[in-house]
Amino acid sequence: MTISQELIDILACPQCKGEVTLDVSGTGLVCAACKLIYEIREGIPVMLAEEAKPLV
Repeated sequence: MTISQELIDILACPQCKGEVTLDVSGTGLVCAACKLIYEIREGIPVMLAEEAKPLV
């Protein structure tokens, strides 16, 4: 299940308030500034800084 582009456009990184983009696999939102990925679970982005994973 993917999320709409409209939702992605209004979301921001909770850590730096910067832009997030959908990753290539469609399973997370990436903040390039913080180098973090926020997982999408059952179609809902988990926008908690403590649950974010570092980009590899």
